[in-house]
Amino acid sequence: MSVAKLKLAATVALPLILGGCVSAAEYSAANSGFSMVSNKTAEATGKDTVWVQNRHDAQAATGRVKSLLAKKTVDAETAVQVALLNNKGLQAAYAGLGDSSADAWQSTMLVNPTVGVGLTGIGTPGLEAFKSVEGVIASNILALATQKRNVEIADGEFRKAQLNAALQTLQLAADTRRAWINAVASRETVAQLNQAQVAADAASELAKKIGEAGSLTKGGQAREHVFYAEITGQTAKARLEARLAKEELTRLMGLWGPDTDYTIPNSLPQLPKALVKRDLIEAEALQRRIDLQMAKLDLATAAKSYKLTEARRYVTDLEILTGFETERELEDGKKKVDTTGNVELEFVIPIFDSGKARMRKSELAYMRAANLLAEKAVNVRSEARSAYQAYRANYDIARHYRNSVVPLRTRIEEESLLTYNGMITNTFELLADSREKINSILLAVNAKHDFWLAEANLAPAIYGGGAGAAGGETEVAAAAESGGGGH
Repeated sequence: MSVAKLKLAATVALPLILGGCVSAAEYSAANSGFSMVSNKTAEATGKDTVWVQNRHDAQAATGRVKSLLAKKTVDAETAVQVALLNNKGLQAAYAGLGDSSADAWQSTMLVNPTVGVGLTGIGTPGLEAFKSVEGVIASNILALATQKRNVEIADGEFRKAQLNAALQTLQLAADTRRAWINAVASRETVAQLNQAQVAADAASELAKKIGEAGSLTKGGQAREHVFYAEITGQTAKARLEARLAKEELTRLMGLWGPDTDYTIPNSLPQLPKALVKRDLIEAEALQRRIDLQMAKLDLATAAKSYKLTEARRYVTDLEILTGFETERELEDGKKKVDTTGNVELEFVIPIFDSGKARMRKSELAYMRAANLLAEKAVNVRSEARSAYQAYRANYDIARHYRNSVVPLRTRIEEESLLTYNGMITNTFELLADSREKINSILLAVNAKHDFWLAEANLAPAIYGGGAGAAGGETEVAAAAESGGGGH
């Protein structure tokens, strides 16, 4: 074999040798990256989630949802688990994870070499079908030289896609828990307003009868009538809000058809006897916040993109062309075959573009990403502190209404009833005290609702998944991508 043929064989084998050094098994799996998503979800919520990719997975998930909904009432934990199993938007997010794994898998594959074959002298009399054959194989050397960094960048994007899928899972869990709290609190509010409406109806009817007897002025009658009219409007609005709140919960759980006939409790749970201490909530958030981990990955990707830009600063396209030429001709009546090899190197000369602009842009993108990461860390600490302060303060407020305000209103109503029986208090004073008690109970319900919402916001403050946290790239990622990625 000639030297040219040896060079040709080496050039053809080069992409195959380099391609075998990169393992793509992690990216090519059907559920690539999902185990990390499932583990982080279980750590933060205590619930499991599934990635439905075929009919068997869909049937299994549907069966679990049916069994969970078979209970008489759906509590908060059941609602969250149903949402994680049944929400189709979450499945779309997991499909995005699969798309990212496919991109990472693709990055491990080298650019295919270009093969060219040419024929000359076709149909020349006295010779065979052609006079000469030329073959060329072009390999992109720059792609080979920068492949490792390209794979690292793609792997970073894949890791970020995993974290983003976990973040969207936690977002759905937090939204579902808050929706359950809102729906149940709305039902409890409706129940209290129904009682107020009964009292207002009685006062209005009594005012009408007393007015007809001439013992109550028209102004007094109007006051009782308007209170009944107002409480009727408030009750109708509360019923609408309760229906809409349940519909929001239904959407998040991904339910439709007969499955929407589930029931929820009529009132929120009572306040816990003691608060959960989170003295180190800032440290927990810095260690576990998924969006902060995503920002760190974005910064690492920006650094790799900067290095890739540096590698491509002067040479933006570099190819090696290896080929051969076989020529046939007649000499002294004998057929002569002559094969020669050739090697060519093609690259762009940086006469007009020295790469300084690309380097500057990439450098600024890295600095922007670094500052946004620092800002994210500060915000995470502040959000964690705010969540814990709201948790403690709302607990104290709700307990104050439960232990002080409502008992005092109850005592006032009881005393009014005693004096009414003793002919000391008139009917309207008794009804007014009853209305004030109902108003205090409504305030207590709202305070309890605020506490449970604050309690539900603790986990997102520590792990991520707060309002508006999912479904989009971070500011750090946007800053990194603005650097151009070295192109």
